[in-house]
Amino acid sequence: MDSEPIIEPREHEPVASYWHSLIFLVIVAAVVAMGYLAQHRAGAGPGLVDSHAHVVPIYLSVAILDWLLVLFAWRGVRRRGGTLSSIVGGRWTSGREVLRDLGIAAVFWGAMVGLGWAMDRIPAQGAAKSLDILFPRTPLEVGVWLLTAVSAGFCEEFVFRGYVLRQLLALSDSTTAAVLGQGVIFGVMHVYQGWIPVLHITVLGILFGVLAVWRRTLRVGMIAHGWYDIWAGWLANVLLR
Repeated sequence: MDSEPIIEPREHEPVASYWHSLIFLVIVAAVVAMGYLAQHRAGAGPGLVDSHAHVVPIYLSVAILDWLLVLFAWRGVRRRGGTLSSIVGGRWTSGREVLRDLGIAAVFWGAMVGLGWAMDRIPAQGAAKSLDILFPRTPLEVGVWLLTAVSAGFCEEFVFRGYVLRQLLALSDSTTAAVLGQGVIFGVMHVYQGWIPVLHITVLGILFGVLAVWRRTLRVGMIAHGWYDIWAGWLANVLLR
């Protein structure tokens, strides 16, 4: 065997205690509340923030939050006797495996870009605050953004497609419910972007969940997720404007 399966077909054991997951849901609720307030703060302009001047600290704060969620999830997994390999789904053992996963990630990334373009055509109801002001402009901002995107690829796949999906699978004993549930939780965590983007991100989260279950590893999703964040948040805005 070249990897430990991310989903064990015969038994769906939780990777952490349910009390641990309850605390995780409280953290999710707090993040959602702060995101909602950011979208609806009184007296603000059309942008999510009023000035571009402090985007680097914003990028860093997002990366720190991602890694804190990873740390929290990992502590729960370790207390249950889990390993990093059991959550991620093993390690590469050959160059052929690396190329295979890169190829699948590239196809999946292309499909997500196409889906994102289609969903961007959905007319938004209301006036969600724009994220355009947050896009990087200087070489320093671009560098920090790229690091943040790569970080998100690992962290968000580990937390949502690893920890959350496995916990929901153990609770529901249904792969479908687990995949849909983690996608919804992942989507609402991005409510600071507005409700139409939440719908878009929820769909992407569900697709990432399907990919994780199909490939029985998080590696492919981590690669595609990092690429997608780089594209959606910066590269597309450079190449398509």
